[in-house]
Amino acid sequence: MSSDSRFSAALAQFDAANAEDPNQETDADGRVWPKELLYGHRMSDCLARVAPDAPEAVQLAARCQHIRRWTIPRHDFPMDRPGYHQWRNTLKKFHATLAGEILTGVGYDQATIKRVQALLQKQQLAHDADVQLLEDVICLVFLEYYFLDFAQHHPEEKVIDIVQKTWKKMTSNGHQLALQLPLPAPAHALVAKALGAA
Repeated sequence: MSSDSRFSAALAQFDAANAEDPNQETDADGRVWPKELLYGHRMSDCLARVAPDAPEAVQLAARCQHIRRWTIPRHDFPMDRPGYHQWRNTLKKFHATLAGEILTGVGYDQATIKRVQALLQKQQLAHDADVQLLEDVICLVFLEYYFLDFAQHHPEEKVIDIVQKTWKKMTSNGHQLALQLPLPAPAHALVAKALGAA
């Protein structure tokens, strides 16, 4: 299998896995998607905009960032801060394992597979430029597509705290890109308030 066809096969299998998501979301054009399938495409689209020459491993990790995420729901863990971190760490390992199985199946070498798994598990964040790039994309996608809905379901104090924590995870380039996002006025106001209070 050629490198191009292997890459295409991996994306297709990531998408097929996420297409089984029973949760649905409607995009800006009114098209209804399985939620995590849409998320994967948004991740790929954002990465292509901000880093069109990103390494193949980063492109793969972006597409499978939330692969089959719905199968490990938040409510299966204690609803406190330690429970949240336990859930997130369990998800990282799950995503890495499933991605590794798919990448092995389409013929990727072990070095690439381990690289994608390291990216998915955010290993060496702030010390690894590729992990940091993926984190920037994750934060940008959250701000552009999911932040306003999140803000409408949580107290403003928590929303501001989340924005400030998100900002700390991003690079200066990520900050510049975030400030250029076409956010709705209420979302833009909350971001500005959070950054002003930081």
